[in-house]
Amino acid sequence: MNRTADRFRIDEGNPMTMTIEKTAIEDTAFARLQREGRLLNPVLKAPTRKPGRFGFRGELALRFAPKLADEARPPELSCDQVIAVAQAGDAKLPFFAGYLLSFEHLKDVAEVLGDTLSPEGRYFLFCNNIDLSKKYRVAWGEATFHVLPIDEATVYNELLELLYLEKNDLKKLDTAGKTDAVADAALKFEAGFEPLSYEDGLKLMGPVRNPNENRPV
Repeated sequence: MNRTADRFRIDEGNPMTMTIEKTAIEDTAFARLQREGRLLNPVLKAPTRKPGRFGFRGELALRFAPKLADEARPPELSCDQVIAVAQAGDAKLPFFAGYLLSFEHLKDVAEVLGDTLSPEGRYFLFCNNIDLSKKYRVAWGEATFHVLPIDEATVYNELLELLYLEKNDLKKLDTAGKTDAVADAALKFEAGFEPLSYEDGLKLMGPVRNPNENRPV
């Protein structure tokens, strides 16, 4: 029997007893990413409050560093501040958002997510080296990425602003509940961002910031 979130099952020995089966990551579009070891440093990697939904907040490894003996090393490239959900029994991701230091790594995100992308999905990438006044729609295969600028803010706060969600309204929710609220709003998102090809985006993007600058020594 497939595992799905919050599905009630009557105990045959006692018809009055019911158990709740939680969504397993293996039953969602996260399964391959989990097997490949790409879901790192999770703040959330668990079923959310919505039946059948599994949430992830953390980092998506895009490019792995060579292993030294048996020592696992941090990825050479990652998509940070990821907020994403998947539904049990669905091989596609309905919602994904994350931070990229450079627009050029949209290609890496698209290739890593691969067959989990769908035309109906809502995918948001906040890139540190695009014009702060611009917002774009970038087609990749049948999927579309909404590409937005970001400077010192966080992906979560930028999504709240983009989706007209009040931070105070979400304060009492736990991480899973906050993730549900953002995902539900994102799935309804429609915007007429300027279309841009990936190739043209490479020409327009600015220099890549040194992520270590201004850090205390």
